[in-house]
Amino acid sequence: MSGDRSFAVHAGARAATHLRANGLAPTDIGCVPAAAGGPKGLALIALDRRLFDPARGWLRDAALELVGASIGAWRMAAAAMPDPLAALDRLAEAYVDQTYPHRPSPREVAEQCRRLARAVLGDAQTIDARPGRALGILTARARGTLERGGTRAAFARAALANTLSRSQLAAHLQRVVFTAGGSRFPSAAFDRFGLDCVALDARNSEDALLASGSIPLLCEPVRNPQGAPRGEYWDGGLIDYHLLLPYSQLPKFVLYPHFAPHITAGWLDKFLPWRKHARAHPWLDDVLVISPSRAMLERLPNRKLPDRNDFYRYGLDHGGRQSDWRRAMAESERFADDVMRWLERPDPSLVRPL
Repeated sequence: MSGDRSFAVHAGARAATHLRANGLAPTDIGCVPAAAGGPKGLALIALDRRLFDPARGWLRDAALELVGASIGAWRMAAAAMPDPLAALDRLAEAYVDQTYPHRPSPREVAEQCRRLARAVLGDAQTIDARPGRALGILTARARGTLERGGTRAAFARAALANTLSRSQLAAHLQRVVFTAGGSRFPSAAFDRFGLDCVALDARNSEDALLASGSIPLLCEPVRNPQGAPRGEYWDGGLIDYHLLLPYSQLPKFVLYPHFAPHITAGWLDKFLPWRKHARAHPWLDDVLVISPSRAMLERLPNRKLPDRNDFYRYGLDHGGRQSDWRRAMAESERFADDVMRWLERPDPSLVRPL
């Protein structure tokens, strides 16, 4: 492959060693995570389709833990559904078709995001994970000062706490995971954010999906989802932005289609240069990250993946934004095809340290 290659591969130490010695088979994979990141996730849906197609997908016979936050939760929920291709298509169409007035209110944003949650579910009332698919939807429940109201000042205090120490952010947010299909990952609390697991059913599936993507200050929180601890629920990416999770709990390797070649623990950490990249973290030893290359990004509109700033860049030019996002998704088909060719005959020489 030349410098025009559309993807990059980064691997933890054990994953790289296994790849060099044994190659890679679908049955080597036990988990697929999916990051928060808003519109960036659109670039990965073409690859999702090739991985999760029940008839021909590369991972069709693998027993998988699927875990995600925000748009990653929506993608993985779609992938777990009985007809994942239809669910992924509904999600992509609904996401691109979002339109907002100038300066939308948090309620208007919440209404649009609820429409996305309903698009994933389709005619179903709950996420009925098909055999071989276990699902975890990550959310962040307010506590401490945030429990008394998600104001700008309260989130500023939470951000300051995170700057001092990620563990101090746990005084403001609790990790709650909504699960289906017998999910067992994560299996136990592993940091100060805790781990409260709630079964998905017809009463809370829509709310869980909405909560995982409820961006503070832009969107209303989800309040008191059924079956979960009472409180206000926010975007799972606040705690688990790129899903730096204890993958060492898993017996198999982790295949991570990602929009970036690095892992950032929490959304607030991306503003902190000393925490933006988790380097040589032991939880990443078994992880294989596949992301768009710089060459691919150069071919996209605005030379980047779609992102949340496009809502401001394009303003009320909804047609222009939607057209460029569709062009980016069309280019991601080439990315997905290239990744699939590599997965079927992996070249270890392309792998870089994670």
